Formats: sequence, C-alpha cells, structure tokens
Amino acid sequence: MSNLYSYVRVDRPAPKCLATSQEIRDRGSAFVGSVYRASTPEEAKAAIFHHRNVVHAGKKAYEISAWRCMMLKHGKSGLGGPDDFEVQAGYDDDGEQWGGSKVSRVMQREGVLDAVVIVSRWFGGTLLGPARFTHIETCASEVCRTFKRVEEMDECISTLTRLDDMLASLRQELSDLTQNTESATGGSTSASDEIHNAEGRGSRQPDYTAVQRDLDITKAKRLVGARESAVKNVKSLLSKKRTTLASAEAEG
Repeated sequence: MSNLYSYVRVDRPAPKCLATSQEIRDRGSAFVGSVYRASTPEEAKAAIFHHRNVVHAGKKAYEISAWRCMMLKHGKSGLGGPDDFEVQAGYDDDGEQWGGSKVSRVMQREGVLDAVVIVSRWFGGTLLGPARFTHIETCASEVCRTFKRVEEMDECISTLTRLDDMLASLRQELSDLTQNTESATGGSTSASDEIHNAEGRGSRQPDYTAVQRDLDITKAKRLVGARESAVKNVKSLLSKKRTTLASAEAEG
C-alpha cells in the first residue's frame, strides 16, 4: 500500500477524467471506459490510483488500464529532434488476464499519447468468455476517440486565443496610426468607420466555454478561419494607413 500512496501528491490537483464511455451491460457484468491525461507513467499510475480509490471508492471493480507517454530518452535534451524521444507504454490487467494488453493495442491503433485509459469491469457472476474483450475494446475505443477530439479542440482554442491577442494588438496599432494619419491629413470621417469595421463586434475577449464543452470542432475551426480573415483585414488596413501617413509626412 505504501507504494500506491507514493503516487499521490497532496500538493497536486486530483487527476481529472476527460471522458467516459457509454456503459455496456452483459449478463450482469458492466463495463465503462475512462481516460485521463498522463505525460509520464507516474502520472498514469496516480490517475489509476485516484480512479480506483476515489472515483470508485467502495465499488469493487477490475480497473483494467494502459498508458502511452511520449518521453525524453535518457541523456537527451530534446534539441536533437524526434530521435530524442520515445514512447513509454505499459498496462495493468488488475486481475482480468490479457485485458490490459487489449486496451494498450486500442490506444496504439488510435494513435493516443500522453494518456491513460481505464476500463472498469464489474463482474456479475457469469463468465463471458471472449465477449469480455470485445466490450473492453469497445469502451477503450470510445474514450480514445473522444480524447483525440479533446486534444483537437484544445489546439483550436489555443489558436483562437493567440489570434485574439494578435487582433487586439493590431487593432490598437490601427487606432493609434489612424489618429496620427488624421492629424497629418486634417481628419477623415471614414477612418473611424474603418476602425469600427476592423473591430467587428467589439474588442472583448470571446468566451469559448460552450464550444469547448460541446466539442464542436466544426464551429471551432470556422471561428479560427474567421479570426485569420480578421487579422488579414486589419493588416491590410494598417498597410494602407502607413502608406497614407508616409505620403502626408513627405508632403509636409
């Protein structure tokens, strides 16, 4: 037990389950898959411990698990490129012989990394034979695919946040440059309109909570495209303003 407790650190937040599969019931047994982020085998084991002893506390289940983590090779810095890294993988049958290897193969097939997948089985008293492996693989496949969607959504949100920050900076630059241009040219009513058009619906930081929660990848990608177009438009306006200001200063 001391070895298990060594994986728990009170100064770290509890592992967070990113997705669960639909429950499969068969002759009294139940199967449910879960997936957690895990960048190291130690984090994977901490998540398994948390899942068994906190999430399923008091509920006797086989916690069949597997993990795959992209790690730096010993003595490598990461500056040498992909060859500096290796996949460290492992699994735990937890009494369900060959179950862990089934989960591991699903993760490899789906290309899931830096995660631990746990398929919980509650035994109903009837032996299921090979059908149990089908259920284990089905649950593992479902959460692996959801995990990949979560990863894709996180990447979209990161891109959107970066583009939003870029837009805010460009819009401020456009506002400052427009004021300088108006001073140099004697003012222009269309300049303010250009700033308004460039700002679109406003400069408030957008809230992507609903899109992220619903894993609406299509909408997220559409938003990325819209932000990229907005950046391009503001850059075009900035280029025109710089040309106008340079001409005015040359004439002055």
